[in-house]
Amino acid sequence: MKRLLLLGGGHAHLQVLKSLVGATLGDVEVILVSPFARQVYSGMLPGWVAGHYVIDQCVVPFAPLCLAAKATFIETSAEHIDFSRRIVRCANGTDVPFDVLSVDTGPIANTSVIPGAEHATSVRPIETFIDAYTQMAIDVAARAAAGKQTDIVFVGAGAAGVELALSMQHVFRDQRVEFTLISAANTLPGSVGPRLLRIMGERGFRLVTGTAAEAIEAGQVTLQSGEVIRANHIVVSTGAGAALWPQASGLETDDQGFILVNDHLQSISHPEVFAAGDCATMVNHPRPKSGVYAVRAGPPLAENLRRYLQGAQLLPYVPQERSLYLISTGDRYAIGSWGRFAWEGKWVWTWKDWIDRRFVGKYLPPGSQAKN
Repeated sequence: MKRLLLLGGGHAHLQVLKSLVGATLGDVEVILVSPFARQVYSGMLPGWVAGHYVIDQCVVPFAPLCLAAKATFIETSAEHIDFSRRIVRCANGTDVPFDVLSVDTGPIANTSVIPGAEHATSVRPIETFIDAYTQMAIDVAARAAAGKQTDIVFVGAGAAGVELALSMQHVFRDQRVEFTLISAANTLPGSVGPRLLRIMGERGFRLVTGTAAEAIEAGQVTLQSGEVIRANHIVVSTGAGAALWPQASGLETDDQGFILVNDHLQSISHPEVFAAGDCATMVNHPRPKSGVYAVRAGPPLAENLRRYLQGAQLLPYVPQERSLYLISTGDRYAIGSWGRFAWEGKWVWTWKDWIDRRFVGKYLPPGSQAKN
């Protein structure tokens, strides 16, 4: 019996597991390894922060999906691949064998460029952020009850950071909270930047642009300009970073450490390895590290894994040139963009809400999705 090992519970692997429901691979044992028992869908995280969802509405538990796909779930993380023995060494001390390996572990927090980032709350991993944000909300409420202001500083102003900051501003709007966003460059997708800047200005955000954070200490951020910004809470959202173990295991990676794959989503150095999502870079079609591309990579990854295991010809995949971005603004209002076109309004939030619920619902047993 062959073994297909899925490392990570990212967007693409959800589709791989879904494709196996009712259409298993015969004499192939499928194993999913992930450090968490569920995927928290990143697109709905700001809505949870803003209070529009309970957390169960935003997650896909792996156990029922694996059961339906006749796959085995192991809750741990990968630490090293031994290609000579074809095993993956895991954090829980086990060695998991494989014949074919697929990697969809997502990115890690890219905090290595900022000394002292351990004093801040990172948006990744999301499960850790959920716990940290829960404690932050308790502290904000306690300070407000004592008549104290809370200063929250975001380091990094990409789409994820801005969306979370706006969500926090919405939920803390009556609790004397001041927000500062620090960004060395404009990293907002599509044409949403000017609209988000307008909204943040209307809501009293302080924007510090053109200078990066040089160091983080307990209670303060020091900028390259020398300015020191005090904070009760610091949130770091500085983009996607690559884990160290793929490159250390011998996989060919790009300069940032992301696994290099061909048009079949297959490693250029190890044909028995596939990778998709934010942990990978397509050699011929590099794209931004974004969940919208990871979701689209799911069906071609599922098809090529099936074909590789069956000895069939692999199919090429070309990711879309541009993507639809829908960014919520805390309240039930959102901005959408497609290339140079952008829209905003309550109807955009309703559209985004429908898309997000539909995505999560695809991977849940019938009737199991949490209701409002």
